Amino acid sequence: MSRPDFRLSASPLRLRATSAALTALLLAACATAPAPVPVVAEVPPPPPPRDLLAEVRAAAADAGDVIEVAPLRDGTVVDLLEQAEDAERRGDIAAAERALRQAVDLVPDDPDLMQRRAELLLAQRALDEAEQLAARSFERGPRLGPLCRRNWTTVRLAREERGDAGGAENASRQAARCLIEPPVRM
Repeated sequence: MSRPDFRLSASPLRLRATSAALTALLLAACATAPAPVPVVAEVPPPPPPRDLLAEVRAAAADAGDVIEVAPLRDGTVVDLLEQAEDAERRGDIAAAERALRQAVDLVPDDPDLMQRRAELLLAQRALDEAEQLAARSFERGPRLGPLCRRNWTTVRLAREERGDAGGAENASRQAARCLIEPPVRM
């Protein structure tokens, strides 16, 4: 028996095409799937720090119960108040607090000066000192109106910052009592 001749007779063009096809198949077989992209959960940015100073001052906003009597101040105290206000506008809370400390040293029983300093201490996160000074201001102050609300708001915020929810709620109730009800007109 004779053996069949299995030689392939192919043209060079056909060999190149077949070779290219085989190369493409081999390359496709070697290719790997892209690595899965890890899914990163989008983490929200942390909340901005509380502006405690703005919160206290908002509590003193005009509630229709304002009758302010501004005491006559010593010239040195007026200068220190202006220094404190300028420093605060520049964002230098520490310098503003130092100026108010000097003013309180000159007039230790002035509830407004004590409260202003308490607010700046609160902004610096000196919570215990801020709360104590606000309480002293309340004791020496009118116990009604905007100054009273600022006193109790300072106390509330200091307690909130320390995590004392019950104490903060109590201070909030006290602040609500500071509102002067207008007289009933008939």
